[in-house]
Amino acid sequence: MTGERFAGVEARMRRAIEAMERDFQAVRTGRASTALVERLPVDYYGTQTPLNQLASISIPEAHQVVIQPWDRSVLSAIEKAILRSDIGLMPNVDGTVVRLVIPALTEERRRDLVKIVHKRMEEARVEIRNHRREAADEIKRRERDGEIGADDARRELEQVQRVTDRWIAEVDRVGKAKEQEILEV
Repeated sequence: MTGERFAGVEARMRRAIEAMERDFQAVRTGRASTALVERLPVDYYGTQTPLNQLASISIPEAHQVVIQPWDRSVLSAIEKAILRSDIGLMPNVDGTVVRLVIPALTEERRRDLVKIVHKRMEEARVEIRNHRREAADEIKRRERDGEIGADDARRELEQVQRVTDRWIAEVDRVGKAKEQEILEV
């Protein structure tokens, strides 16, 4: 596989990890984080708009998120979006801001969050394997067409497999760290 083709496969695998890490930021761990709500879709005059485009989101305390919309008329839409979401928090609206108090996680909720993390890890592994399959299909096609020899094809397939193994190990490492963060009391 040429250097730029190989780099393209590796870049796609890296993006799978980055997407998984972004999704992990939205999994709450008992501490307040703007990532919990910043991508939450809010119905803003008939258009689904991410919350971070409608309001400023801040963390004044370790267990509290404050959402201050730039347009006060969208307060009720933000409240409805939070209630519809699966973050499991009750919004407190006091006229100008929405406050979210992050309670301590129960053991049952921690186990549920770990299941969500494991599910997302498996999705990332599948995505990486799909990229490996696409690269392998390309190598086999080039071998069939006579562009490369059998030995070169075997070497390239081994190289793709080594990269795949490295990125899957990275998925496991990142997932294990998030799991530890969730289970930390």
